[in-house]
Amino acid sequence: MKRTNLELKLKKERAKHVTEENILQQVFACLENDFLLETAIQEFLENEHSSTENNFNLEILESSEIYHLSDIKKTCIDYRLRFLDSHLFKNEIPYEAIQKIKKIQKNHQTELNGFKIMAPSRAFKLKNADDPLLFAPIGNGYYYLIHKWGNDISPFRKFKMWWFKSLENFLLLLLILSVAITALLPSNLFTNHQTGAEFLMIAFFMFKWIAGMAIFYGFKKGKNFNTSIWKSNYINA
Repeated sequence: MKRTNLELKLKKERAKHVTEENILQQVFACLENDFLLETAIQEFLENEHSSTENNFNLEILESSEIYHLSDIKKTCIDYRLRFLDSHLFKNEIPYEAIQKIKKIQKNHQTELNGFKIMAPSRAFKLKNADDPLLFAPIGNGYYYLIHKWGNDISPFRKFKMWWFKSLENFLLLLLILSVAITALLPSNLFTNHQTGAEFLMIAFFMFKWIAGMAIFYGFKKGKNFNTSIWKSNYINA
């Protein structure tokens, strides 16, 4: 028996519903609609919007991707990150994120806006006063995680940034540095036999010197603590 050509069978099946000219028009229309939709999403990501909620269908939301603002704030403070509007993000948002937004909009029959991104300060175009996550607001302080891209944050980042979490943490860092530097100084630098009281006195003056340098650098560079910058649009606030 003659073998069956599946391509010819497929063409005959298609011919029952549509001609080749019509199918080209349909393909072009679909591609054009996709392009227009992706362009609209890109504009929403790049332009400023004040929306604080979206009309999600709560029945089909993935609960594992829902985060409250308090959790986001805690993570930002621990790792010295910022949680800002997507239009301030200066790096390119990957195509996969736009595809996910498009899919969510289709599933939820809504148009998303008010996008937020969690990332290090260097990833944003901040005003003058390694790992982004894209969120959309649900409402009442809840956010839906749409897409994560880039490399994971260094496991040591939390430890490094803990010292800049608050004024108390920073003072503890300065105190430890002062004691460590004092301990490294030769014991006979100032007296032949250094006593405990003399060591503490030198450490105190070392602390004053290091703190003065830190304050000068902090004011000059406009630096601030994690608890103050996590939601700030300004580079020096």
